[in-house]
Amino acid sequence: MTALVRFAIVAGCVAIAGAQSSRPRVRARDLGLTFGSMTPGPLNAITDVAGVLVGHATIVRGEGALKVGDGPVRTGVTAVLPRKDIWFNALFGATHTLNGDGEMTGTHWVRDLETIAHPILVTNTASVGSVHEAAMAYMNERHPGRDWGFLPIVAETWDGRLNDVRGLHVKRSHVFEALDHAAAGRVAEGNVGGGTGMIAYAFKGGIGTASRRLSAEEGGYTVGVLVQANFGSRDSLVIDGVPVGRELAKELLPEVKAEGQPNADHEGSVIAIVATDAPLSSRQLERVTRRAALGLARTGTYSGNTSGDIFLAFSTANVIPQQNTPKTLNVTLLSTDEINPIFRAVVEATEESVINAMTRAETMTGINGNTVHALPYDRLAAVMARYGRPLHR
Repeated sequence: MTALVRFAIVAGCVAIAGAQSSRPRVRARDLGLTFGSMTPGPLNAITDVAGVLVGHATIVRGEGALKVGDGPVRTGVTAVLPRKDIWFNALFGATHTLNGDGEMTGTHWVRDLETIAHPILVTNTASVGSVHEAAMAYMNERHPGRDWGFLPIVAETWDGRLNDVRGLHVKRSHVFEALDHAAAGRVAEGNVGGGTGMIAYAFKGGIGTASRRLSAEEGGYTVGVLVQANFGSRDSLVIDGVPVGRELAKELLPEVKAEGQPNADHEGSVIAIVATDAPLSSRQLERVTRRAALGLARTGTYSGNTSGDIFLAFSTANVIPQQNTPKTLNVTLLSTDEINPIFRAVVEATEESVINAMTRAETMTGINGNTVHALPYDRLAAVMARYGRPLHR
């Protein structure tokens, strides 16, 4: 058994002990890619929305043949806190399911009470139960003053091509780690947290994020998106309008099949979390979540039959106390006539989040020697150039 490779996540940065990448991976814009015409926030991340925190716990252990319960392990958990004191102050929220072959707990609360009053945790399919239990334990230990209902939001995608998913390796300590280290600032992407073992368009996928800042005339609001990308067939991939997957499939499919690449027609799933500081109601936020689907479509997906494509959105603009709650609430809401720029921002940021997950992810070998390759920069550049879209780094 190989030694445990630990990933420590501090303020969104990844430090790897016992492993070192020979070629650093970068974000899409660092390669010269652009998406839409709106302006990203300073970090181009969900944490550009003030108060939003993100943390990861990543588990990479073992290699070789699968032995259920032992490994190899390529998984983890990602935590998004809409605000640091979400345990006591709720926000307006909403959810939307594009295709339901997946899970996100706590959605009935969000739909009926119109609020989010919990951290959002994203992991692998088989670990939903253990992460849910760990979130309860975290509340009991860290926030014993919360004495009212607690239904954590836990979402999942399946990482069984690379990970011993049936081995239930995400433990209470990992959830505590992700929540304790949740921070503002830059967000680690690619092979981290819940995205560690995920695949996007038959390339290595995982966690990705992006943001947009509206102009002063549009209100100056910020919209941020974080995705766990684990979906799409190779030949469907579109990047900035170019059919990259179709072109790369001609070149790459024979060689990656020979190296144990998982099925290129993998439908998979995707979780998208949308944050904004625009003052939106739950009903308006539900409309916002639907626009995440349009951002995904720009990357080429058609949301397959076995795909769990589930979205959640929240607004940090209005705070709803959960203890000593007043009988009436004084809230500010954006006129529906002014919501179009928010919709556009969600579409652009969702599209870019998916591609960031892919450009930041590194090639990974998991169970039974299955290897999922990172999106190759050189071949990507060649395809973009053939379509008159040369990359400038």
